[in-house]
Order: sequence, then structure tokens, then C-alpha cells
Amino acid sequence: MSARLLPGQPVADAVFADLAPRIAALVAKGHTPGLGTILVGDDSASAGYIRMKQEKAVSLGFTAPHVHLPQDATQADVLAAIQEMNEADDVDAVLLQHPTPPQIDFDAALLALDPDKDVDGLHPLNMGRLAVGMPGPVPCTPAGIEQLLAHHEIPVAGRHVVILGRGATIGRPLALLLSQKRPTANAAVTVVHTGVPDWADHTRRADIVVAAVGVPGIVQPEHLSPGVTVIGAGVRYEGRRLLPDVDESCEEVAGAITPRVGGVGPTTIALLFRNAVEAAERRSA
Repeated sequence: MSARLLPGQPVADAVFADLAPRIAALVAKGHTPGLGTILVGDDSASAGYIRMKQEKAVSLGFTAPHVHLPQDATQADVLAAIQEMNEADDVDAVLLQHPTPPQIDFDAALLALDPDKDVDGLHPLNMGRLAVGMPGPVPCTPAGIEQLLAHHEIPVAGRHVVILGRGATIGRPLALLLSQKRPTANAAVTVVHTGVPDWADHTRRADIVVAAVGVPGIVQPEHLSPGVTVIGAGVRYEGRRLLPDVDESCEEVAGAITPRVGGVGPTTIALLFRNAVEAAERRSA
């Protein structure tokens, strides 16, 4: 059996098609949306990520103010840049690129960010909003995974979803998101991690497995039941080489699976911009 592939680009295209008239409506009201970015240091992967976001922002009709701080920037420098973005009238949403250099307390910097401008949806206030079902920016990768499953008509409601990984950016918020009562969610969700010795006993009983631990090749065919849907959300880079959590041989067992490249990534980007547009709409109301 060879699995049906679940590419993320068609999902992203649908999201951007929905955003285009909303951006045009904002501009017509005299409110050009702005995505502010902050990069600390000279990590090439982070710089490339920011550059891609800036180019996409401009292509969508956003302004894209940017602050690039040196590798030896202090915590005070970062907090000052965040405060500048918080107070800027032409900035609706802010991205503080992670990781930051070791002298920077990223969590403290995140706390300083205006929660309503938090484009990643990772501020503790926004995580709390998600937990109780209040409106607010939702973490981009989990929101993108929900969109991807819905777009490809993978049933989620009433199904057993096992998330391998408990991180604050994917595992924990995804569990909250997919357990909420909504047609594209409403699942029975189990969260396991590498500290659980028998984690594969759980993944073998799942209808949907989401791998989000950042351990290359941790998910092998023997960890899955035939016909399962597999979402690869965890990766690690070795130089420029992308190493996914899900081994490619899992395609022979799964019923549906995200491709090694072009799965969750495009949806994450699209949902980041949806958060940014929603932030602009709130500020222009």
C-alpha cells in the first residue's frame, strides 16, 4: 500500500485566497496591515525565515518593518525593540524570531510582547485564550494542521488523535485545538512523548498520528497501524538538510501522510498571515 499524500500548499493557497479580499478591504479603509519582525543575531536559517516572511508580506500588500539586532544584543536591547513594535501604529502583528542567542531570555521577551500583536499565538495570554476557547491568535502550526486535515477531508471528529510531542509550539496547543467542539476538531486526543516508554502502543491505536518531537526518523512503520493518517510536524536541520520525525518508509503503511517537504510548512506560513490579518482587522475596527 502506498499512502495518499497530503500536501500543504493547496491548503495555504486556499487560506491566502480568503485573505486577499480582507486585505483589500483594510487598505480601502486606509489601514495597510503591517507585520513587524525582530531578528537577534546572525543565524542563517533564521535570517532566511525572516526574509521569506518579509517578501510574502510585501507581496500580500503588507508593510514589513524590521529590526535586526546584533549577536551580542542585550536583553534590554530586545525589550526596547519589542516596545517599539508594541507602540508602532503601522504594526499590527509582531514576529520575534526564535531561537535567540543564549544571553537572551526568549520567554521574558515573549511576555513583553503585546498579546494582541502576537502573530505566533504563543504569548501565555493567548495560550490561555485557546485553553478556554476564547478568540485570539492561535499557534500557527497547530492551526495549520487542523486546516490541512479539513482541506483533505480527513475525518477528525470522534476519531482518536495521538500527538507525539508535548512542546509549547505544537503538541500542547494542538491537543487543545483538536479537542474543542468544532466540526474540524472534536477528537479524542492523547499526548505522549519520548519519556513514555511505550509511546508506540498509543500510536498503533490511533486514527491520526501527529509527530512533533524533532527527533529524525523516530516514527517508523512498526509504530503505526495500517491505514492511519500521519502528519509530520517535527523536523531537525543538519546543515541545510531537513530531517523529519516520520521516516519515509511509513508511506507503505499509512493511508494518508504529509510529504517530507511541503506538508505542514506552507500551512504554518499561511496561518501566520491569517493571524496578522485578524490583528489588523481588530485594530482597524
